[in-house]
Amino acid sequence: MAQYTPMMQQYLKIKAEHKDAFLFFRLGDFYEMFFDDALSASKELEITLTSRDGGDKDRIPMCGVPYHSAENYIKQLVEKGFKVAICEQVEDPKVAKGVVKREVVQLITPGTVMEGSMLDEKENNYLASVSEFRDGTFTVSYNDLTTGENSIALISNGFDAVMSELFNRPVKEVVVASDFDGDRQMLLKERLGYTVSFCDQTEIQQEFSHLIESIHQDKFIQGFGRLLHYIEHTQKRSLDHLRPVQPIELKQYMSLDMYSKRNLELVETLRKQGKKGSLLSVIDHTITAMGARTLKKWLERPLLSKDEMNTRHDQVEGMLAQFFERETLREQLTSVYDLERLAGRVAFGNVNAKDLIQLRNSLAKIPELLTTLGQFDHPSLTNLYKEIDQQESLKQLLEESLADDPPITIKEGGMIRDGYNSQLDEYRDASKNGKKWIAELEGKERSETGIKSLKIGYNRVFGYYIEVTKANLPHLSEDRYERKQTLTNAERFITPELKEKETLILEAQEKSVDLEYQLFLDVREQVKNYVQELQKLAEQISRIDVLQGFAQSADKNGYSRPSFTDERIIDIKQGRHPVVEQVMKGESFVPNDIYMDDSTDVLLITGPNMSGKSTYMRQLALTAIMAQMGSFVPCEAASLPLFDQIFTRIGAADDLVSGQSTFMVEMLEANHALSHATEQSMILLDEIGRGTSTYDGMALAQAIVEHIHERIRAKTLFSTHYHELTALADQLDRLKNIHVRAEEYEGNVVFLHQIQEGAADQSYGIHVAKLADLPDPLIERATFLLNHLESGNAEVAASTDEGQLSLFVEETRPSKQSKSSAIEKQLKGLNLMQMTPMDAMNELHRLQKQIKS
Repeated sequence: MAQYTPMMQQYLKIKAEHKDAFLFFRLGDFYEMFFDDALSASKELEITLTSRDGGDKDRIPMCGVPYHSAENYIKQLVEKGFKVAICEQVEDPKVAKGVVKREVVQLITPGTVMEGSMLDEKENNYLASVSEFRDGTFTVSYNDLTTGENSIALISNGFDAVMSELFNRPVKEVVVASDFDGDRQMLLKERLGYTVSFCDQTEIQQEFSHLIESIHQDKFIQGFGRLLHYIEHTQKRSLDHLRPVQPIELKQYMSLDMYSKRNLELVETLRKQGKKGSLLSVIDHTITAMGARTLKKWLERPLLSKDEMNTRHDQVEGMLAQFFERETLREQLTSVYDLERLAGRVAFGNVNAKDLIQLRNSLAKIPELLTTLGQFDHPSLTNLYKEIDQQESLKQLLEESLADDPPITIKEGGMIRDGYNSQLDEYRDASKNGKKWIAELEGKERSETGIKSLKIGYNRVFGYYIEVTKANLPHLSEDRYERKQTLTNAERFITPELKEKETLILEAQEKSVDLEYQLFLDVREQVKNYVQELQKLAEQISRIDVLQGFAQSADKNGYSRPSFTDERIIDIKQGRHPVVEQVMKGESFVPNDIYMDDSTDVLLITGPNMSGKSTYMRQLALTAIMAQMGSFVPCEAASLPLFDQIFTRIGAADDLVSGQSTFMVEMLEANHALSHATEQSMILLDEIGRGTSTYDGMALAQAIVEHIHERIRAKTLFSTHYHELTALADQLDRLKNIHVRAEEYEGNVVFLHQIQEGAADQSYGIHVAKLADLPDPLIERATFLLNHLESGNAEVAASTDEGQLSLFVEETRPSKQSKSSAIEKQLKGLNLMQMTPMDAMNELHRLQKQIKS
C-alpha cells in the first residue's frame, strides 16, 4: 500500500475486510466508492464515474452519492441482491491527528434491511441460515430483524425439502457454512434467487442465552448460532428486540411443497408473479401491516390441530354475526400503526420522535378497540380482549414527554413537551424572553431614532445586529452604535447590551437542543424496557385483524364454515374457486359438488379443454387450505378430512433455469408426490403424460393411477385426455369416472362447466381451436382428417380440394364389405395370449368404433 496516500490506505484496509460488499466510505457530505466498487456502482446506479489522485501513478476510479440521499441508492443495490457496508467517521475531524478514524458501523444486506422505505410493509423480510449435519439432516433458521422474530426447523428428508421450506417463506438471504456444497449454493442463488452469505461460527454467547431457552437440541443451537453470529457481524449494535427462538414442529402443519404453492398460486400468480390474482389477494381484508404479515404466515402453514382450527372458526363466526361491531373494529384498526416493527426500531436504536408519536397514538386506540371487542356476544372472543395489556404506563410516558408534532430529525429540538423537564423549560423561557426583548428593542430604537426601516437581524457569522439603510445614516448620532459591517445599501451596528442578550439567547438555544437530544435518548431507553410487551401486543392485535378479515371475506363473498371429519370423506356442496369467481364478477360462476367417500380414492376427470377441469381440481385444494388455516370456505357446506400434505401437478412450464423440459418437470413433480404422499394426503394431477408420445404418455398415466390406487390411497383428482383410461373404473374399485359437461350446438361447443358422473364421450379439440379463431380452411381440414382417423382409415386422409397435398397414401374409400374384411383380418392377427386385459379392451374398443363409423 506504500504508494497510496494515508486516506487511500485506510480505505483499502477497511475494504479488505468487506470484499463482498460495496463500501460506502464517508468523506464530508458524500459516501465515496473507489476502484472496482466505483466501476460497478456507477453502472448499477447509473451515476457519473470520475477519478482522483490517490498517490499511485494512475488516477483511481471514483464515484459517490450525497450523504443525505444515500438511502435511495442503498435501496437500489440491496434490491439487486448486493450488500452495502456503511463506513462512517467515528472521530471529530477537529481533534483528529492525521487521517480521521473511520469504521464500518453497519453492513446492510438483503436479509438485514431495517429502513421502512426498503421494506414491503405487508411482508416479512427473512434472513435464513441452512446448516447440514453428518447424518444428512438439516436445520433451517429464520430471523426477521425488523420484528425480532426467530424460528428454526429440523428437516430430515433431503435438500429438496429444504428448498420447499425456504420457498414457503419470503426469504431474501441465506447464510451457510463456507464449505457448503457448491451445487446447492447454485440452487439457492439461481432457483430461489437468494443472496448467499457465509458464516462458520456457531457458538452462542452468554448474553444471548435467553434466546435458546426453548430449544435443547445441539443441531438447533448450532443452526441458530450461525444465524446469530452473522446478524451480530453485520449490525454492530443493540439486538435487545430479538425474541426467543420458536421451534417449528413441521408435523403440526399441512405440508405444501414449492410446486404446490406455485401451481395453486397461493401468494402470487404463475404468469405475472404478482399478488393480484392469487388466493392471498382475495382473502386479504386485513387493515394493519402486521395483520397482513400474520395472514401470510397462516396461509404458508395451514394447521393440523383440529382444536386450534375450531377456535379460529368460532372466532370468525362470532365476528361475522355482528356487522356493525365488526365495521367499528375495522375503523379503529386503521389508527393502529405497525407495533411490531416500531418495537424493533426502538430496540435497534433508529427510531425517531415521529415514530414514538405513532406508537403513542396506537396505544391510545387500544382501549376503544377492547370496548368494541367486548360488545361481541360469541364466548370464543372473550379471551381475545381479556388477555390484552393496554400498556398504560408506556402511553403515559409518551404523552408526558413528547410534543404532538415533532420534527423527523432528533438533533434539532422541538421533540420534548413543555413541563417535562424543568431545566429545559428554563432554557426555553430564556430563549423566548430574549427574543421578546429584541423585538421590544427594535421598536424602541425606531421610536428614538425616527428611522422606521431600522431592523434587528441575525446571521451565523455576526450574530444579532442593527441594520440602517445608508439614506437614514444622517439621523444617527456618531456614538449611538458600534459599526460592525458595511453593505452596499446599508450599515450594520451592534451595542454591548445587544451582544449580552445574544449570548444569553444563543446559549439557551444551544443548551436547549443538546438537552432535548439527551432527554429523547433517555425516553427511547425507557421505551426499550417495553419492547417484549409491545411485541406480545402486536401479536394479539395481528390475530384480531386476521380474524376480522376472515369474517369480512366470508360476508363479502358468501363463504361457509367448514367442518372436519375423522373419516376419509370429502363432501363439498356447491363448491367454488375463490379466485376465479372474483375474476368472473358480472358473470355467473358455475358451482359444483365434490364427493369422495371412503370407497373412492381417485376421481378420473375427462372433458374438453377450457371446460373447467383444472379449476375444479384447484378449488378442492384451495378449499382445504382455507379451511385448515381458519378461514370460512367458498361453498354452501363442506365436510373435510384433515390433509397432511397437498401435491399438485397442474399446468405446463419448462424450467429454463435448470434446462428441464415440460415433460421432465412433469415427471419430477409427479415423482415428488408419489414419493412423499400418504393416505391422509391430497394429490392433484392434471393431464400427466401429455409431454411425450401418445402411447408413452398413456402408459405412464395409467401406471401412475394404478400406483396411487394400490399403494398410496391418497385422495386424488386425475384429469386426462386419454379417454382409454376411463376403462380403469372397471378394474380399480376405488376409482370413479366423472366428466365436465359440454354440448354441441349448431356446430359450436358450449361449455357448461358442470361435473357429472361417467366419462366424457369426446374431447371437442377442434371446437376449441375454432373458438381460438384458427383459420376456417385449417378447421375444415382438421375436421376432415379427424373423421377419417376416427373411422380407422388413416390412409385415406387426403383432402378433396384440388392442389391440397395428401398427408397419407391416397386410395379409394373402402366398401362396407371390404371394411368388414379388414376388421376380420385385424381380429385374426391379434395375439390375445400376449396382451394384457387393458390392451385387449382398448383394441376391442377401437375395432368397435371402426365398425360403428
